Amino acid sequence: MLTLEEIKQDKALINSINWEMTPEEAIRLYLEWGNNWARGDGFVIRSPDDYTTYFVINCWSKPYYIYLIRRNSEEAVELARFELPRRFERPVCELKGVYALEDDIKAWLKQELDAD
Repeated sequence: MLTLEEIKQDKALINSINWEMTPEEAIRLYLEWGNNWARGDGFVIRSPDDYTTYFVINCWSKPYYIYLIRRNSEEAVELARFELPRRFERPVCELKGVYALEDDIKAWLKQELDAD
């Protein structure tokens, strides 16, 4: 599994990240194929070759982690894992769960990865 430092070295991986993807949206797109057409967003999963790379925050137990996930219709692969910086714990991990990136964490990560 990659570290944050290793992700920084892989521009192709950084460029493949979908910064707007949420865990809920990934489930809808890749596991609930039957309702994708109803949203009209124009993105339809046609085969296992269609995938998305995105971040999630896992707040089930300490230490909390940020994961970089690559998901297609067959699997979700954890590409990277690194600890959530302590300054972000309180606003994000008040309740146990898996969450999308909030704006401040997204901005921090983009700066760390020199993305955008």
